[in-house]
Amino acid sequence: MIRTRLATVLAATAALAGGLLAAPAQAAPDGSQLVINEAYVNGTAASAAYTHRFVELFNPTDAPVSLSGLSLQYRSASGTAAATTVVPLTGTVAPGGYFLLRGSANSGTAGAELPAADQTATFNSSGSAGTVVLARGTSALTLPTGDVKGRDDVLDVVGYGSSNTFETAPATGQGVALSLQRDAGADTDSNAADLAAAAPTPCSTAGCAGGEPEPEPEPTTVTIADVQGSGAASPLVGRTVTTTGVVTAAYPTGGFNGVYLQTGGTGGDDAPAASHGVFVHGSAVAQGARVGDTITVTGQVVEFNDLTEISATSFSPAAEPQPAVKPSPVRFPMDDAERERYEGMLVEPQGTFTITNNYSTHQYGEIGLAPGTEPLRQPTNEARPGSEAYAALVAANAEALVTLDDGASANYLSAANQGTPVPWLTATNEVRVGATTTFTGPAVLDYRFGWKLQPTAQLTADDAAGVRPVAEFSRTREAAPQPVGGRLSLATFNVLNYFTTVGEEYAATTGARCTYYRDRAGANISVDDCGPTGPRGAANDASLERQQAKIVRAINDLDADVVSLEEIENSRHYGPDRDAALASLVAALNADAGAGTWAFVPSPSTVPADEDVIRTAFIYQPATVEPVGESAILDDARFANARQPLSQGFKPKGHGDDDVFAVVVNHFKSKGSGSGQDADTGDGQGASNYSRVRQSEALVEFSAAEQQRLGTDKVFLTGDFNAYAAEDPIVTLEQAGYTDLADELTDEETYQFDGLVGSLDHVLATPAARAWVTGADVWNINAYESIAREYSRYNVNATDLYDTSAFRSSDHDPIKVGFDPGEPPVALTPTRTQALTTVLGTVATVTAKGGRPTGTVTLLRDGRELAKARLVLGVAYFSPLQYGFRTKGLSVRYDGDARYAPSTSR
Repeated sequence: MIRTRLATVLAATAALAGGLLAAPAQAAPDGSQLVINEAYVNGTAASAAYTHRFVELFNPTDAPVSLSGLSLQYRSASGTAAATTVVPLTGTVAPGGYFLLRGSANSGTAGAELPAADQTATFNSSGSAGTVVLARGTSALTLPTGDVKGRDDVLDVVGYGSSNTFETAPATGQGVALSLQRDAGADTDSNAADLAAAAPTPCSTAGCAGGEPEPEPEPTTVTIADVQGSGAASPLVGRTVTTTGVVTAAYPTGGFNGVYLQTGGTGGDDAPAASHGVFVHGSAVAQGARVGDTITVTGQVVEFNDLTEISATSFSPAAEPQPAVKPSPVRFPMDDAERERYEGMLVEPQGTFTITNNYSTHQYGEIGLAPGTEPLRQPTNEARPGSEAYAALVAANAEALVTLDDGASANYLSAANQGTPVPWLTATNEVRVGATTTFTGPAVLDYRFGWKLQPTAQLTADDAAGVRPVAEFSRTREAAPQPVGGRLSLATFNVLNYFTTVGEEYAATTGARCTYYRDRAGANISVDDCGPTGPRGAANDASLERQQAKIVRAINDLDADVVSLEEIENSRHYGPDRDAALASLVAALNADAGAGTWAFVPSPSTVPADEDVIRTAFIYQPATVEPVGESAILDDARFANARQPLSQGFKPKGHGDDDVFAVVVNHFKSKGSGSGQDADTGDGQGASNYSRVRQSEALVEFSAAEQQRLGTDKVFLTGDFNAYAAEDPIVTLEQAGYTDLADELTDEETYQFDGLVGSLDHVLATPAARAWVTGADVWNINAYESIAREYSRYNVNATDLYDTSAFRSSDHDPIKVGFDPGEPPVALTPTRTQALTTVLGTVATVTAKGGRPTGTVTLLRDGRELAKARLVLGVAYFSPLQYGFRTKGLSVRYDGDARYAPSTSR
């Protein structure tokens, strides 16, 4: 769009001179006040149009307007508090004149200089979404979300992108080379209708950039392939062109505001040297053209966030219809150059795809896909960080990923769209990572913050039946973990900030200022921030009940004998009982599973003086296992920025000390922050890798000490190590002799981040413990699910996906390991005397009241003698070599002596 600056200025001049002509087109509905006429909000890229951001005001009246007492303010797209930037304005805007505020500079040197600005300020707006306010007064306004037109304290508002504050609906289309601007000052109190994206034309009281624009040259008639060219950007950027093609997709709703146009008869098996498709942006063409129409469009060629498009000034039916377009079969992986050749074209993806990213599906309607039958893997889960193999995986992932979109730019979590049902996700359509995706129709390949496959119309709940067949997804949920064998099992489970101290209660009691994630009705759901020592979980009791219901279902269905927990409240920060939250969870588990099913390991008598607000813990099933001794916490400076490891000995119920095993639960430092030696080195391991390696080293030392304390060499290290399987912290443990069981025995992962799957959670075993292990399983109930199903996203959209199932009870998946400890001791009733034979593993003990039996003990299998051993102080020993390590069919017979009769134990 090119605005008619010259006509506007001439009209204003004539009005001043003689008062005979009307003022320019109304800028406010009644034409009585200043408006934000143009906003260039995104100038931080190499293709920026100007060196600085700017906001331009326009005075539509026939009298000067003083800016004294007015301010220009900015708030982020999702903000709900006061404006974060307030610029008191100075000066006067002439009748029919402009006022230019120069904002923050670009990060680079690209772009032209602005004309002399009327005022300069630090005004650092987001390029993608935000809210610009022309306010009465110079105090920061706290505007409500939604439509704010008609407020006395606001002269004008421009909400753009996914902003939650706007007039009627947000404007869209801005970019590094495009500003949002009114057409000749038009204002109907609708940002979406009044502001369009076009090449910036900043004007100040002194004049406009480059003077008044030259008359538009006659458009050049070109093909769509000429517009696209063979490179990443069009060779015709900035030129006004006319071209003709067939409409392959139309988006009158959803924010795209345009159509895709492709040269008729192209597509099919022909591999184009340059794309034959292009996006045509403009309200008129979006509303007026239909799929299948042949139209001729005229407009300026622009690169909108690296998408080549034509900003249409006119369109009309073509004189002759063109042949139908054929979808082009495309097969991923594809590099950027290959994708460019199909940008804007109708394509038909070939083969099977797998969902690899569903993190933003509930917000933007996007689904990340990978060709083949597996999601994309975290490179450092498969290859050593920084290695050639790691670099190869990074490159391969980039060429594989493509995103299936919903044909809209809507943010379904914004105030404007929360009442619109999110596409794709329903109670029965899981859309899980790992699900097979089959394309059943064509899509358009485009580039909108990454390569996307767009349906040919916006996907909504109303028309989903007509649009959804572009892709179908398999269902992959498992109702229970896979069998892991063994008589006992242990598991590790991160319970995602399970706090029984809720945010609202904490704030009311302590006076702390807490912020929250809210549902679409404005109710608090979960804590965003209550300060470093505040709770991190549910906002109130209702949310806690929702969170707890899912965790209880998950743990009871996991059904492990011992479970290590991470990210549970450390209740010492909120009361005298360190175990209060842990006890509450166990009570809820027993209320569901039956009284006495679960117990927790109490805190040790000595705990570190300084602990995080989250901790680790153990729960277990008393019917099958029993704790051995007191638990122990490693109080070591290397864990100053993490949670200290917690160790506990266990043994099978009724077994002796030979079957004791130790479990040490961990929660290492996260990857999100670090400086100095903990800075992110760029090798794929994230920040704080140095700390995590030192924590692994300390853990090896602690495990050795615990083996001595508990008298066992059978140790399992469990928990959230915040390190993928091939990263330094895990390799350090493996070099110390530990085996990563899930990595060895499964091909499943516990976590999804940025569309890549890998395991941050691990169960590692010493050689002796590994010898017991019978199997392992990662139960993918959380990481592969949409976050929309989490308790913390309750009622954030018209489609409420919360239920009380185990699915998305956390963001990490539990690991379950099965193992076989030694055989339990069996007491035998003597046949003639009080002599009693018991067997524990390779040891047979014969006891009797009033004396100590002597003689021999015979080892038998199915009645056949295998070996004899003499009693020494009432004890006989057998080697596993004597029975081939197999216990099936074995029995032990005490052969008797002069005083005691024989007895048998099986």
